[in-house]
Amino acid sequence: MKVTNKLGDDMSSGFSIERLRDWLILWRVEGVGAKTYLALLDIFKSPSDVLSASTNDLKNAKLSDAVVQKIKSIDGSVIEPDLAWLKQSDCHVMCWHDDDYPALLKEIPDPPPLLFVRGDRSLLSSMQLAIVGTRSPSPMALKTTHAFAKSLASFGLTITSGLALGVDQAAHYGALDASKKTIAVAATGLDRVYPANHKPLAKEIIKTGAIVSEFPIGTQPRPGYFPRRNRIISGLSLGVLVVEATIKSGTLVTAKHAMEQGREVFAMPGSIHNPLAKGCHHLIRQGAKLVETAEDVLEELGSLSCVVADDVGVKPEQLARVSLEADYLMLLEKIAFDPISVDDLVMETKRTAEEVSSMLLVLELEGLVSSAPGGFFYRCVID
Repeated sequence: MKVTNKLGDDMSSGFSIERLRDWLILWRVEGVGAKTYLALLDIFKSPSDVLSASTNDLKNAKLSDAVVQKIKSIDGSVIEPDLAWLKQSDCHVMCWHDDDYPALLKEIPDPPPLLFVRGDRSLLSSMQLAIVGTRSPSPMALKTTHAFAKSLASFGLTITSGLALGVDQAAHYGALDASKKTIAVAATGLDRVYPANHKPLAKEIIKTGAIVSEFPIGTQPRPGYFPRRNRIISGLSLGVLVVEATIKSGTLVTAKHAMEQGREVFAMPGSIHNPLAKGCHHLIRQGAKLVETAEDVLEELGSLSCVVADDVGVKPEQLARVSLEADYLMLLEKIAFDPISVDDLVMETKRTAEEVSSMLLVLELEGLVSSAPGGFFYRCVID
């Protein structure tokens, strides 16, 4: 079902503004969380049918008397803030039945039935890597986060994080400094930015990326909302990279979500004397992949992305692609369908072995070349 849920637009497939209202109203019912909402959709097929159902039918759906009463008594005017927000440019509501609802997010145990999106909604289906960590990182961790985000974004990954202070902030700026796209997942309604001093950052993200929230307009930050936000960060992504974190932190909650969702978890080691490294060391002992370079992440995601794309039915053209620069194209021209060694490519291009190896990794991730035993590479046939 392809929809355009901007107010005043013509809704395709019969998805009218009245039906969008019902999606929003049901999401505002106290006691109807993500799992309950989706369970009701399985029974009643649509939010409209839920709202018009009889008391007995709602009770037969195993809802408590309190929730049934709230559904029957909810005032439709409660969504006026949502409708007013939708009148602004680049503001969207993405519903569970929409064709462009992110396929990876649908796989988690409790996906949100609605997503409020400011910016490029299509970016939610791109190949993403979440980068998360403490709000009070060491100076070195800030630099490392920025460098990793910038490098990984340049390789075609969308960098996703939580718009928080510290590591999140550095991850978003790293992607932006590479002139690439980033997604911020918020724990508030999208009519506000938390923390407030990140308003300039949010504005920059919206220009080329997106800010996302499951929370209706007007929702203020509460401690319990951040773990809910974290499951979306990991749910949207192929994997989660943890930079610095204490043992008891929201960052490890995100990593826990990622493990439960079957996502890859990467962690950067640190000094045994640094309390902010203990969370990463704990994750590594739990099976997270130790990361020292951006290539460590790319090597893992290079094979994983193909499996994930096949599992969730993502078409090849929907995958994030690196826009090849002239240097990469020149290297590609040196690679024939017969294998050629890295040493020969170094001589041909007058580049260092490190530079050639890094560029070959990008080309291999793009499916343009393949490696052969003995350090050889050859060009792939592109259909």
